[in-house]
Formats: sequence, structure tokens, C-alpha cells
Amino acid sequence: MSEDAQDVVLIVEDEEAIRIILQDYLSGEGYHVLVAEDGAQAFAILASKPHLDLIVTDYRLPGGISGVQIAEPAVKLRPDLKVIFISGYPAEIRESDSPIAHKAPILAKPFDLVTLHEQIQNQLR
Repeated sequence: MSEDAQDVVLIVEDEEAIRIILQDYLSGEGYHVLVAEDGAQAFAILASKPHLDLIVTDYRLPGGISGVQIAEPAVKLRPDLKVIFISGYPAEIRESDSPIAHKAPILAKPFDLVTLHEQIQNQLR
């Protein structure tokens, strides 16, 4: 379980099954989990929530907004916000030439939930 059960994680993932698995797993690990299925929902949550610790975002999302395009302005507004990218196409994230894409961990789908939890713990230390 997370040392601080108040850690707030935003999951941005368009595939419902993956979203549910991640939400259930991370909630079970003691995180407060928010979910968005696309960029518009993610931006609405970012605009309405005063506190977030971490974003776990897919790269390819519907609506023409990538996970990098969500993470960049979010981190500019909240410099302490941590990001983890998840993607079936991890090379695309690095190729985006975004500074955040070169700093944030990237997990290639499919990934192990324990590995995700370890990455989250590393980011939130």
C-alpha cells in the first residue's frame, strides 16, 4: 500500500478495460484515483482539481490530443506534478521531442501492474 493514502493519481486512458484495471489496482494500493478517457476529460479534471500528485497517461488518445500534450501544460502549471507515460507505441513518445517525454518514465503496453506501482512509488518519493 502507498505510504501516503492521500496521493492523487489521474489516469488518462481511452481503453475502458485498461482504465478499469488501473483504477481498481491503484485504488487497492491506497491511491485516490481519478480517470479520464480523453484529453478533454483530462483537462477538465486538471482545471477543477487543486491537488494532483501524478498523471499516468496513454500517448495515443482520441480527439487529436496526445498524452504529451496533456502532460506538458499540466507540469508547467504544477511543477511538482509527476508523469508516467503508458503506450503500445513507446518510441512515438520519445520522438515527440518534448522535454517531459525525455524525463518521464515510459511503460510499454502490456506492462506488469507491479512495475507500474514501482514506477509510481519512485516518482512520488
